[in-house]
Amino acid sequence: MGTFSGRVLGYARVSTEEQLLDLQIDALEAAGCTYVYSDQGISAVAKHRQGLEDVLNELQSGDVLVIWKMDRAFRSLRHALDVLEQLENRCIQFRSLTDQIDTTTPMGKCMYQVRNAFAELERNLISERTKAGMEAARKRGKHIGRPKKLTEKQIEWARNQLAENPAMTITRIAKELDISSKTLIRALNSRSVMGF
Repeated sequence: MGTFSGRVLGYARVSTEEQLLDLQIDALEAAGCTYVYSDQGISAVAKHRQGLEDVLNELQSGDVLVIWKMDRAFRSLRHALDVLEQLENRCIQFRSLTDQIDTTTPMGKCMYQVRNAFAELERNLISERTKAGMEAARKRGKHIGRPKKLTEKQIEWARNQLAENPAMTITRIAKELDISSKTLIRALNSRSVMGF
């Protein structure tokens, strides 16, 4: 297979060894694919798909990737958008035969951009809802983030040790509490209990 620009490469996948790739391959060849990469017996949610990885690595600027249907190539909407963005950045066109997506045409490119815009809107709305939920939890006094490594009692004990026992150092106290000195200093600072 040559490495010249402007090729039309296909990708096909079926979930089980018993299923046949023929239908997809015939449709892809009819759409002008000079070569079809494939994965057989690979689940829709599998992260590693050798055939898909091979075609993505082979594609060059000016080429077109053609698939039979979106769910044949992508695990999720997020995965599809990530791959399609990479293709766009590499100046590679994309067609999905049954989903009627074709970035080689102005209308197809517009539809692709509209889908991306809605997906981005959905991500932003999810992010806003998450932030609002975290803020509401904070206002109710709930701790957000990783669990604290020290209890209030342990912080109080460390403070007392530093105040009453000159031989005790941050390093020694941290070792006794099985934490790093940095974690102990952060905990003491957050409670404004360091008296030095």
